[in-house]
Amino acid sequence: MQTIKFTEMESPVGIITLVATENGLCQLLFGDYRETNVKIRAWMAKRNIRGELQHDDDYFFDVREQLQEYFQGERQAFNLPIDIHGTSFQKHVWEALRHIPYGETQSYKQVATTLRAPKAVRAVGNANNQNPLPIIIPCHRVIGSNGAFVGYGGGIEKKKKLLALEGA
Repeated sequence: MQTIKFTEMESPVGIITLVATENGLCQLLFGDYRETNVKIRAWMAKRNIRGELQHDDDYFFDVREQLQEYFQGERQAFNLPIDIHGTSFQKHVWEALRHIPYGETQSYKQVATTLRAPKAVRAVGNANNQNPLPIIIPCHRVIGSNGAFVGYGGGIEKKKKLLALEGA
């Protein structure tokens, strides 16, 4: 039986719920625990994780500190243990997203080309949409080929706010 820890924190884009296994941060969800616990439990069921959810603010001290530094413009990248689950392609996309520089954007097509799969634009978009750690893995830095702010799990307004915070 595994304990999954969670906490909530205030941010410039609203309340964020953070979730972690003993191996690291596994989810960052927009909204408070009341709004996100169904998604957390579905995530656990999908991965056959039998365990309990435990509120633990202290466990997330480093995560909260790094996120606060990011929101204050003092941090451009995160150095945290993460425990993400996904297909091999999704993990490649998420790794590519981590290499998009702070304050810059790339199109879905550019990300696909980086992965040497230039025709996989939709697959990149789908992987981007499944990113379990928005902000930490900066999927908000991916935009449409025409420069449009398209698709963001937290909503376009959050995406615009994050990009503005980075000066993009």
